[in-house]
Amino acid sequence: MAIPLTQPSSRRFGLNTLILLGALAGAVGGFALAAHGTATPLGEGTLYAAKLAGTLFLDLLRMVLVPLVFASIVCGVASLGAHHSMQRVWWYTLGFFVLSMLIAIGIGLAAANIFRPGEGMHLDMFADATRNFQARQMPFTDYFAQFLHGIFQNPFAALAQGDILAVVVVALVFGIALAVGGERYANLRRTMQELQELALVLVRWIMWLAPLGVGALLLRLVATQDVSLLGSLGYFIVVVIGATLLHGVVVLPAILYAVTGTTPLRFWRGARDAMVLAFGTSSSAATMPVALRCVTENLGGRREVAGFVIPLGATLNSDGTALYEGAAALFVARLAGIELDIAQQLIIVFVAILGAVGAPGIPSVGMLSMVLVLQSVGLPTEAIALLLPIDRILDTVRTAVNVEGDMVGSLIVDKLALGANDENQGG
Repeated sequence: MAIPLTQPSSRRFGLNTLILLGALAGAVGGFALAAHGTATPLGEGTLYAAKLAGTLFLDLLRMVLVPLVFASIVCGVASLGAHHSMQRVWWYTLGFFVLSMLIAIGIGLAAANIFRPGEGMHLDMFADATRNFQARQMPFTDYFAQFLHGIFQNPFAALAQGDILAVVVVALVFGIALAVGGERYANLRRTMQELQELALVLVRWIMWLAPLGVGALLLRLVATQDVSLLGSLGYFIVVVIGATLLHGVVVLPAILYAVTGTTPLRFWRGARDAMVLAFGTSSSAATMPVALRCVTENLGGRREVAGFVIPLGATLNSDGTALYEGAAALFVARLAGIELDIAQQLIIVFVAILGAVGAPGIPSVGMLSMVLVLQSVGLPTEAIALLLPIDRILDTVRTAVNVEGDMVGSLIVDKLALGANDENQGG
């Protein structure tokens, strides 16, 4: 007997309210702590307690992440194979990921070219930060070779180490094998489904700690920022956040409505849990279990499609990260006194997509691929130190858009790949 995955609406509404209140309390507490001083005994004790609470919440989510990713993708691929729909789902999923990231990078580059953040500023004013930063140098060819090497690993090592990209590849292979094997592996397929349901039950228990966890994470984020540096980079922050919100609030909902007829208001209501959690944790991987629940329980998405698209999207689809890297590259170029031409900006588009595809869904991982983007067009990689103090603030917004893109993609693929089948069977 399957474990029921739904819960009473009153409880769900109560949890939503508690998460929002926790996020608000954390932000207010962070500002108050910053004003009072974090170097005092009270400030240090508060930050330590917030670190414990936030780390505990993230660790609990990571505890169920690997089994949920593995079981979800195996079940999703096996179920899609049984419906003879795997090929369509694959093409629509990859097509949406590439299209949405191209649009996002285009918006980021357009915003950076129109509003031109970085003009009038000089790297000399941040010389100390630049000297203290040691960038990791990696040629493009080495990065690509390492990327390919990283996705094909011993499956037990990948599962034990929590290497999400390698786990995705292993799960895809296992799912295809189950689909090809058909009824011979019915028992194994049923076991994978039960593992997925069990992991989702654990996620729902852990989510009742979300108000405390999100509040603690936001308190630490707000209280520990360098206010003077944020003030000097404020224009860049506004441009990036504005461009990211344009993609997340206008572009993605518009595409969803055009394809599925789902209104933005209905989507926001159904996706609220995942969006708030993504904003608070800056981790699309940690948010992925909640995004799965939002799509399947609140927005009516098929579990076999969501279980394939969303885990895959957490690794391969990063709209917010790609947008940020495109805008940040132009920002750094102007700080260095370099004006990039169209050909160099196209290189940024390609490399930013590659960097976003290879980036795991953990906080601030965009900084790693940012080095690759800067190197691709000859920019000084040391200048990435300018972005480190503000990265956590920008990471919250872009992670929320990353997760939104995964959920929108799941609903669109569901409609395009399987909607026609249902209409034909209904006729």
